[in-house]
Amino acid sequence: MRGKGWEAMAGSVLPGERPDRLEEACAVFGVYAPGEDAARMAAFGLQALQHRGQESAGIAVGDGETVMVHKDTGLVDQVFDEEVLATLEGHIALGHTRYSTAGGGGWTSAQPHISAIGDEVIAVAHNGTLVDTKPQRAWLASQGVQLHSNTDSEVAAQIIGVETLRTGHLREGIRLMMGKLHGAYAIVLITAEGLYAFRDPNGIRPLSLGELPGGRGWAVASETCGLDAVGARFLRDVQPGEIVRIGADGLHSEQGIPAGRRASCIFEYVYFARPDSVIDGEVVYEARRRMGRILAREAPAEADLVLGVPDSGVPAALGYAEASGIPYADGIVKNRYVGRTFIQPTQAMREMGIRIKLNPLPSVIAGKRLVVIDDSIVRGNTSKKLVEMLKQAGAAEVHLRIVSPEVRWPCFFGIDTDTRSQLISANKDLEETRAFIGCNSLAFISLEGLHQAVQADHRGFCDACFSGDYAVPIPDRLRRSAGLE
Repeated sequence: MRGKGWEAMAGSVLPGERPDRLEEACAVFGVYAPGEDAARMAAFGLQALQHRGQESAGIAVGDGETVMVHKDTGLVDQVFDEEVLATLEGHIALGHTRYSTAGGGGWTSAQPHISAIGDEVIAVAHNGTLVDTKPQRAWLASQGVQLHSNTDSEVAAQIIGVETLRTGHLREGIRLMMGKLHGAYAIVLITAEGLYAFRDPNGIRPLSLGELPGGRGWAVASETCGLDAVGARFLRDVQPGEIVRIGADGLHSEQGIPAGRRASCIFEYVYFARPDSVIDGEVVYEARRRMGRILAREAPAEADLVLGVPDSGVPAALGYAEASGIPYADGIVKNRYVGRTFIQPTQAMREMGIRIKLNPLPSVIAGKRLVVIDDSIVRGNTSKKLVEMLKQAGAAEVHLRIVSPEVRWPCFFGIDTDTRSQLISANKDLEETRAFIGCNSLAFISLEGLHQAVQADHRGFCDACFSGDYAVPIPDRLRRSAGLE
């Protein structure tokens, strides 16, 4: 293991700011490719998945004899260069990018997590959040296991280790871990000789399986865009409760634990996933465009132009324009190079921080009545600043339309919302929210409309952040701390 020892700011426009949108936890990527430079393939896969986590990045490799890892805080291309990749030799690789939600941030929480099962080294990377690790931590302590971080990923890895030693089989260790822990997980694990991928029984977080060209191996990724980056052909999604094992004898699948109520995160389609990804048979771009068309029917507005807030709002804005007949215009420019910064702002700069990332085009919007399409409103501060900016640039009216329902409930499954007190829609009614933001009108897509827009190959979604209907029971202590009781 190595690290450069510096910290990257994550999840904010400026240091010290809390992100005013739902933030994803992380991404996983795994590849089994005999004779190939697996670490380099993992780096390409992670770059395609960088949008899912920018706090840290890591790659572990297996070479048939052992497993080694390099990880650090920062973006993928900050953590990995030619010199580092040259040291990561092996035909199996596991990559991870992280946005911390459980266990805090920093180098010690970066993944993949390395541990030993007897004489065998394993690496584990996890997307999601487990909701019941406190009793399992106590159980591990009773087994003499010392944990070195606060991450739920380490808890999962250590349970696998204890149960594998007890049963003598790694797959049985994985199966028993899946029965002990609850919540959201898409996990990839590698040994020196093989790769394992498994998903929680509700299928909350996505995980895709692909085959490399010419039968040269296999890859798994949080999104199909990660498979595309290495030329892998998408085969299918890893199914809820399934364990996929890839080794010298090929690819094998078995049901680790019975599948439960299907509850794929519907917010993947709204914001998290890249528009070119396919999740459960649905092209994300097409789902977002349908959201805009449905929103135009549900919440029409008299306006001159439709604008999308880059990037996730743009496909929906095109759909809204198509259905409403109002012309679409590129009236907001996004700076894509300021996601993380070490420059310490003055208070005055912090107050206008959104301008560093988004800037309106007065020549396009001056004197115009605007319909502005965005993906969500969480705390409301960014929407307020955006409306102020647009009006300062000369917009006559700003009608804000949101392609997700009102976020009223915290997520416990890998999204960065802690308590109901943070959520503006949980504490203000629609008119109060509109007045706070300062737009001329405000409307959200209905929950029924959102479900109609997502035409996946199943109809089982987790929409708890909108409905409060959690697919997995939430322990009482977490409910109390999140303000649910």
